[in-house]
Amino acid sequence: MKLPELPDLPVRAALDEVRDTLRARGTAVLVAPPGTGKTTLVPLALAAATSGRVVVAEPRRLAARAAAARMAALLGEQVGATVGYSVRGDRRVSASTRIEVVTSGLLVRRLQGDPELAGVDVVVLDECHERHLDADLLLALLLDARGGLRPDLRVLATSATVAADRLADLLGDDRPAPTLEVRGRTYPVDIAYVPPIKGEKIEAQVARATRTALAETDGDVLVFLPGAAEIRRTSQLLSGLREVDVVPLHGRLSAASQDLALAHGARRRIILSTAVAESSLTVPGVRAVVDSGLARVPRTDHRRGMSGLATVRVSAAVADQRAGRAGREGPGRVWRCWPENEHATLPAYPEPEIRTADLTRLALEIACWGTPDGEGLTWWDAPPAGALSAGREVLRALGAVSEDATVTDRGRRMAALGLHPRLARALLDGAGAVGARTAAEVVTLLDDDTLAPGVDVVAALRALRRESPPRWKREVGRLARLVDGTAEGEDDPAFVVALAHPEHLARRRAPGSASYLMASGTAVTLPPGSGLADSEWLAVAVAVRDPGRSEGRIRLAANADVELARRAAPSLLTTAEEVDWVNGDVAARRVARLGAIVLSERPLRDPNPELIATALRTGLRSTGLALLRWDADTLTLRQRLDFLHRALGAPWPPVDDESLLADIDAWLGPELATARRRADLERIDVGHALRRLLPWPTAARLDELAPERLEVPSGSRIRVDYSAERPVLAVRVQEVFGWTDTPALADGTIPILLHLLSPAQRPVAVTTDLASFWSTGWPQVRAELRGRYPKHSWPEDPTTVPAHRGTARRASRD
Repeated sequence: MKLPELPDLPVRAALDEVRDTLRARGTAVLVAPPGTGKTTLVPLALAAATSGRVVVAEPRRLAARAAAARMAALLGEQVGATVGYSVRGDRRVSASTRIEVVTSGLLVRRLQGDPELAGVDVVVLDECHERHLDADLLLALLLDARGGLRPDLRVLATSATVAADRLADLLGDDRPAPTLEVRGRTYPVDIAYVPPIKGEKIEAQVARATRTALAETDGDVLVFLPGAAEIRRTSQLLSGLREVDVVPLHGRLSAASQDLALAHGARRRIILSTAVAESSLTVPGVRAVVDSGLARVPRTDHRRGMSGLATVRVSAAVADQRAGRAGREGPGRVWRCWPENEHATLPAYPEPEIRTADLTRLALEIACWGTPDGEGLTWWDAPPAGALSAGREVLRALGAVSEDATVTDRGRRMAALGLHPRLARALLDGAGAVGARTAAEVVTLLDDDTLAPGVDVVAALRALRRESPPRWKREVGRLARLVDGTAEGEDDPAFVVALAHPEHLARRRAPGSASYLMASGTAVTLPPGSGLADSEWLAVAVAVRDPGRSEGRIRLAANADVELARRAAPSLLTTAEEVDWVNGDVAARRVARLGAIVLSERPLRDPNPELIATALRTGLRSTGLALLRWDADTLTLRQRLDFLHRALGAPWPPVDDESLLADIDAWLGPELATARRRADLERIDVGHALRRLLPWPTAARLDELAPERLEVPSGSRIRVDYSAERPVLAVRVQEVFGWTDTPALADGTIPILLHLLSPAQRPVAVTTDLASFWSTGWPQVRAELRGRYPKHSWPEDPTTVPAHRGTARRASRD
C-alpha cells in the first residue's frame, strides 16, 4: 500500500518513529492531543508498513465512521475500499480492505469468535483516555489473547492525555511499553467564565453564552451539552438567529445528519454536540467553544435496581480538551458555564465507567471468554466485586450463565446479538410470543430511548411505525433476522418490556396515585401528561432517580396488567405465610407476591409460633420496650440494676433499651414463646422476666449493694430513688440526726445523694457530704426554719440529738 502526500499535521513527523517502535517492541503508547492526526494518519502509516490488516478500535460508532471517511478521502477512495468500517448494524468493507475501523464493543465480539484475530497484524486502540467500559474490556481481552495466542500481534494505544504510565505498564512485558508523545499545534485560547443567573436552567445559560460567542467572534461555535434532550431544548432557544445554522451532533442521529455537522457549512454554524466532539472527531471551522461543563455517564444504583445515564460535572482534563477545540484553526475563545472559583474543584480525570456502570454485559463477555470472575485478566481497573456479582445474578436469572457462572448456550446466543443481556433476552423470548418483528421493534426502542418523545412505549411505537425513520427501520430489520419467531404475533409491547425488566413491573400504590411500587421494591412516580395515568399496572422500561428525590421517575413505560406480570415474571411469584409486625400489632397472613408487590393476602388461622415470636421481637425493636407494662416495682428493679452496672460493671448486666433489645431472648424468651399479640405483651410480668438477668450467686447481694429502701436513724425505711445518675435519698432532716457520715452504696463506692427536707417535705439542702453540711450548712438552715417550724427540733449540733419522725414533743417521747 503506497501512501499519498499526507496533510501537514503534528503526528506526521513522528510516523516513522511510531512504526519502528511498534515493529521493535510490539506494543507502544502514543500520547497526542486532539487535532494532531493520530486517528487518521497513524493507521495509514502502519498499513503501509505491513502486509496484514490494521484494525482501529474507536469508542463510538460516530467516531468510527468519521475516521474511516477521513482516511478514505486522504487516499482518494470511497469508504469500503482500502479503508472500511464496521459498527453494529452497518458495515462497509471489501476483500481489498486493509484498514478497518470498528467500535470497541464490536471488536470484543470479534475476539470472542476469533481470539487469534486471523489476518490482523496491528490493533490500534484509539482514545483510551476516555475509559469507556467496552474499551477497558477490549484492552483486557486483547492483552490476554496476545499473551497466549498472538504474541506477534502489535498493539498501539493512543491517548489524548499525558497520564499514560499505567497504560504503558499494562502493554509492557517485563518493562513498560514505550511512550511516544506528539505535541499539538494550537493557537492561543482565551477563556471566560459565565456563571448561571439565579434560577437559570443550563439550556438558557448555554444559549446566553452562545449568543455572546456569536457576537464577539468569527467562525463557527461548538457547544458542548450533556445529551440529546439538552441539545433539542437549546436549539429551540437559538431558533430565532439570522444567517446562522444550528446543527446538532450526537451518536443517535442518522449518518447523514452526523456528516452534515462534520463538514464545512455554507453559512456560519452553531454545532450543538455531546461529548462525541471532545477528541476523536474533527469539526471544521470552529473558532469558539461554549462548554456547559456537564456530561452524561453510565451510573448504576444497585440498592434500588436502577441503572442509566446520569448528568455529572466534567473533569478538568475533559474541560481542557473541549477548550482546545477553539484553537485548532486560529486564536480562539472559550466560554465556560460555571464560576471561575469552581474550576479548581473539578476532578482531574473522568471516572472510569467500569467503576460506576452496570456490569451485566461485561459479566457475560468475560463468562464467554472463560473467566467468569475476571481473574487472570489484566485490567486497567478491575471490575468492582459487588457490581460484577450483581451482573452475574442478573445473568443467572436470564439463563445466560449456570449456578457456577459458566456461560450457557443461551448465554452465548444472547452475547452474539450485541445487545445488553436484558434486551437480548427480551428479543429471544419475545419473538416467540409476539413475533420477531414486534419484539425487534420494542427492543430497538428500548436500546435507544431517545426515539420516544414521551413516556408511553405504545405511543412511541405507533409514531415510529408511521414515520419509519431509516435508522430505526434498519436496526429492526437486523434484529428480526437474528432470531427465530413467527413473522407476526400478538402486538403486546408491554410484554417485551417486561421480559427485559421483569423486576420493573410496577403496580399503583394507592387509587388515583401517580406513585407505583416496582417488583424490585423501589417506588417510582409517573410524570404528568404521560398518557398512562389510568394504568393500574405498568411495565417500566426506563426509570431514573433525580438527586434529592426519594422516588424514582418513570421515563418510559407501557400499560400492563396482573396477568401479563404473572406471565412475564414467573420467577418473581411467591406465596408464603408471613407473620409480621404491622401497624402496631402482629399480622398473620398468607401472601401472594410478585417480588415486592402484594397480589393477594388472607388471614392465617394457626400461624407458626416461631414466626409470631419473631414478629413480636420486631415490634419491640421498632416500637420500643414501652410495649411492655412497667409498674413501679419493675422500674425500680431495672434502675437498681442499671446503677450497679454503671458503678461496678460485670457481672451486673446492662439494662438500657439497646442492650435489652439486643439480647431479648435471654430475659423475655419464655414469655415471647407463648404470646400471640400485642395485648399479650402488656400482660407479661416484666419484673419476673428481668430477674433472669441477675448474675448468680452475686445477685444474692442485690439488696445489700443497691437496697430498695434504706433505714435511717429515726427507724424509718426510706425508698431510694435510682432514676437519676446518682441514687437519691429524700428524707426529712430530723430523721437523720445522729448520722455523721453519708451512707454509700455499691460496696461503699458511691455516696448517696441526700435530699434533706423540711417538715413540709420541701428540700432544704442537697449533699453527698453530711459531715460538711452539719458544720457549714446546717447553721443557716436552722436559722431560716426554726421560726417557721417552732414545734420541730432545731438543735445546734444535730449529731448529738436522737433522730425522730415528727415534732420536738414526739422526739422527747421517743
